[in-house]
Amino acid sequence: MSAVRAQILVIDDEPQIHRFLSPALDAAGYEPRRADSGQEGLRAIALWSPDAVVLDLGLPDMDGKEVLRRAREFYAGPIIILSARDREAEKIAALDLGANDYVEKPFGVGELLARLRAGLRQGALRPAATGEVVVGDISIDLDKRSVTRGGERIKLRPKEYEVLAALARSPGKVLTHKELLTTIWGSVHASDVQYLRVVVGQLRHKLEADPADPVLVVTEPSVGYRLAE
Repeated sequence: MSAVRAQILVIDDEPQIHRFLSPALDAAGYEPRRADSGQEGLRAIALWSPDAVVLDLGLPDMDGKEVLRRAREFYAGPIIILSARDREAEKIAALDLGANDYVEKPFGVGELLARLRAGLRQGALRPAATGEVVVGDISIDLDKRSVTRGGERIKLRPKEYEVLAALARSPGKVLTHKELLTTIWGSVHASDVQYLRVVVGQLRHKLEADPADPVLVVTEPSVGYRLAE
């Protein structure tokens, strides 16, 4: 009996991208799936629950970042952005919305496959979320992926929640910059500390009474962060 192959959904409106990627994914041992628009892609994610998604930002019916935002409401697998937009602001926005990685067009298939493998490993190694962690008046429900203060829900972006959840799994323990970046953004971003600083800053503005004097998400200078016990 042949092994079940991981499904990779490619959401892109360029036929040449599918003609190029489909055989490459197949040769690499994956089962390629295709969607040509944002709406078709969202339906495909909901229907197939693929193991990973490759998403173009320049789609004909909606911006790829909107597809990403909607997908993250119900899909937790790796999403790799594939786009000709090379501005840093575009990359940060996509990562903040929950993308695992960002590959610029034109690209090499070897690089994309390596990032796909990293994303799939990242998803497989991430600890299962269980239980509830309470720090002061903040409650972090790792089963429901929700954060509340005094019973009122606090809306977090996907990366904000993932950083908080990683810290909440080990309250009081310092997680290094590299540990957090590797777990949440993947090994290719292990040195991109600025990504982490931006997200922690956003978290503090939503959770801390005084973001300039944080007591919940605590900085360990030059090392990393910990969640207060």
